[in-house]
Amino acid sequence: MNTTAVAKDRIFNFSAGPATLPEPVLEQARQDCWNIFDTGIGIMEHSHRGKAFDRVLNEAIEDCRSISGISDSHEVLFLQGGASTQFGMVPMSFLAPEKTADYLDTGVWTTKAVKEAKRFGNVNIAFDGSQNNFSSVPGAGDLNLTDGAAFLHYCSNNTIYGTRFEAPPETNAPLVCDASSEMFSRPFDFAKHAIIYAGAQKNLGPSGVVLVIINKEFAESGNQNVFSMMNYKTMIDGGSRFNTPPTFGIYMMGQVFKWILNQGGLEAVEKRNDHKAGLLYDVLDELEGFYNGHSEKACRSTMNVTFRTPNEDLDAKFLAEAAHHRMDGLKGHRKVGGIRASIYNAFPVEGCEALASFMKDFAQKNG
Repeated sequence: MNTTAVAKDRIFNFSAGPATLPEPVLEQARQDCWNIFDTGIGIMEHSHRGKAFDRVLNEAIEDCRSISGISDSHEVLFLQGGASTQFGMVPMSFLAPEKTADYLDTGVWTTKAVKEAKRFGNVNIAFDGSQNNFSSVPGAGDLNLTDGAAFLHYCSNNTIYGTRFEAPPETNAPLVCDASSEMFSRPFDFAKHAIIYAGAQKNLGPSGVVLVIINKEFAESGNQNVFSMMNYKTMIDGGSRFNTPPTFGIYMMGQVFKWILNQGGLEAVEKRNDHKAGLLYDVLDELEGFYNGHSEKACRSTMNVTFRTPNEDLDAKFLAEAAHHRMDGLKGHRKVGGIRASIYNAFPVEGCEALASFMKDFAQKNG
């Protein structure tokens, strides 16, 4: 099957998550839900301790390592609760009451992470993006870091506001990253991080599972006197199967990993993502004044393109007419309003071409 073509009975899904999945993955899942590996049993019916799921899990871990280039210094975990559980699990394990962690607050999800961290220790807001309505991410000179911080937490791509870190922030503290909305969308220094985590439902698979890549030594250093389900070492020792894991979510993530590798890996995926985003940003720049982007140009996300028209009435008209043209999920988050096009790895180039053409036509008719 063509990896970018959209079937006639499917529309362009710009949803921020749960979001578009690769069509070849959906086709494979349709088969494997009925009968995987010629076992006569579907993937959702297999024991999480059986040989069939052993193969699914082992292949997912191996493919994840191939994509990220991480060594045995880091463990690959598939956990439950999504990224929001990690907001509490990280400080519960690594932020003692007398210690301070640095947080870069660049939007809604980091604000939520800060709230959870304050339950366990001191939090230093090393960057406060609310001062500019979260329209940018900080440079090195913008950080007010703590000497001896327990860790530095940041979100590499901000789904709601459409901003992105070009590179990880520099710090002497262990680096923790929420990469939920851009995981495996580009080459990234995964090994530099003590923890990098991502909820699956945006760029990796269905909702309900979170990918965690964690440095083993860092995991060992954490507080072990926590609830077992919240203990990274317990999850490492159990191979992501301390309890019954989200087997279907892990299977789907593994299929997405195979799809990424078949695309040519992260370099090829990044090239395609840059092209897709460029189609939309070129229109925003060409028609600046009618369309106004939320993020500063130097901080633009390639996953979430956020903008608005001259007024809310035109925003609503834009969304209604886009839906008529088989484009769904474009309404901006309630914190920002306007329009948001989420164009994750699996989103087809044709969808960005269609939206870019529609944007030009809409501006000509309404400008």
